[in-house]
Amino acid sequence: MKLNGISVSRETTERLEVFSALFAKWARSINLVAPSTKDDLWQRHIADSAQIFQLSPKPLTWVDLGSGGGFPGIITSIFLAELGNGWVHLVESNQKKASFLRTALMETGGRGSVHPVRIESAAQTISECDRISARALAELPQLLDYCSPWMRDRPDTVAYLHKGRDYQTEIVKANSRWEFDLLQHASAVEDDSVILEISKLHRKV
Repeated sequence: MKLNGISVSRETTERLEVFSALFAKWARSINLVAPSTKDDLWQRHIADSAQIFQLSPKPLTWVDLGSGGGFPGIITSIFLAELGNGWVHLVESNQKKASFLRTALMETGGRGSVHPVRIESAAQTISECDRISARALAELPQLLDYCSPWMRDRPDTVAYLHKGRDYQTEIVKANSRWEFDLLQHASAVEDDSVILEISKLHRKV
């Protein structure tokens, strides 16, 4: 199988298929994603989420903020399972969604753990990481507030943040409060969408 034009191993494909079936089961009773996108799970959510790992395909430690239905955190954890190393800390304060995420990790063999806490307090239990991800969570200035505890004084920590067509406006807003290095990756899944790669984050004085 290929995701975003990149071949995926049989083992990882099988894990993704297990996740897909589990997602369909749980989504009947829990609102895991917007109802209008639920029927396009593979392209709209799984392939879209896979882009994150494909941009940094290494056995690293991730923090996934607002993991919700598992995008991109569970997908990243499944790719890490093939590497046999790396870890995803999935931060999700909604208890029902946190239960789903725990079940997904257990059934897919994904490399990760669930932290059922508010994002603002997550850094108290997750001391450091190499990468941060977030999807459909908040505007960029707020996301950078969330990311700052792990990126402050750590120039090698990188955040990968999904953004839609208004991302340029969000970048302008963020630049009024933050300094950062920025790379823009065009989405392989959705027109007018990007993944913002952010590093060397510092709050402006």
